[in-house]
Amino acid sequence: MKIEFYYFDGCPSHEPAYENLKEVLIEKGIETEIETIKVKSQEDAERLNFQGSPSIRINGTDIEGKEERYSYSCRVFKIEGKLTGVPTKEFLSEKINILTGK
Repeated sequence: MKIEFYYFDGCPSHEPAYENLKEVLIEKGIETEIETIKVKSQEDAERLNFQGSPSIRINGTDIEGKEERYSYSCRVFKIEGKLTGVPTKEFLSEKINILTGK
């Protein structure tokens, strides 16, 4: 399984999101490296089709299936009808199940 974690400095959500992702992988017994990719500029965001910070791709697919025009901004997730910048562990676990069957 390939996991990529995209972020930019200044986004207050990327550190807790990263911690939630690590904890979910440990809880699921998934041993894989998380490749962290720091998006440093608008140009990087465009080149990487960055969907906002934080963004997580599993085997190349965005965890929400988001394929919009790039966004060099903080990302917002809609979880249980509420908007948040930090994906919950439950949300991440569900998305990992969907994308990997694990």
